[in-house]
Amino acid sequence: MKKIVASLVTSLALIGAAPVYAQAPAADPAAMAAAKELFESMNYRSVMIGAMQQMSQSIGASMHAGAEASIKNNPKLSADDKQKALAQMEAELPGAINTMQAVMSDPALVDEIMAETVPLYARNFSAAELKQITAFYRTPVGAKMLSSMPKLMGEGMQLGQLIVQRRLGPLMQKMQQQQAK
Repeated sequence: MKKIVASLVTSLALIGAAPVYAQAPAADPAAMAAAKELFESMNYRSVMIGAMQQMSQSIGASMHAGAEASIKNNPKLSADDKQKALAQMEAELPGAINTMQAVMSDPALVDEIMAETVPLYARNFSAAELKQITAFYRTPVGAKMLSSMPKLMGEGMQLGQLIVQRRLGPLMQKMQQQQAK
């Protein structure tokens, strides 16, 4: 069961993970300042907190569904073993979910994301471009987009997880059947 939970946690983390770059070039100081101004105009901290809350709320159901499917679709387990594994999952999974939710609700997480995202924007946009984006977010349509972002990100993550689960479910069954042979 612990392997299942560990696999699920790793899988969920990797779904949203971006490639890590060894050493990115330094960003232009003017672009860094403009990126910080952009993030302030976007109320980025609140947007990220909202997104983390959305993900935190849905992670339990995702982890539960993944663990349950893994157990139920394991051809190596008898019906009795599946029942025992499901009971064990029900006992252990809440702790894993609470741990994941604690990580996602840690305010330092948003600080860390922001500290690494500002230079990303500054490397990919000029100071002038960032100022134009900032101006957009200060318009009524830009403000509406920002206020909708946490909900859209949460629903988008749920859709992404459903799509991935639809694709991975049959693949996992096929792999388990091949292992049973």
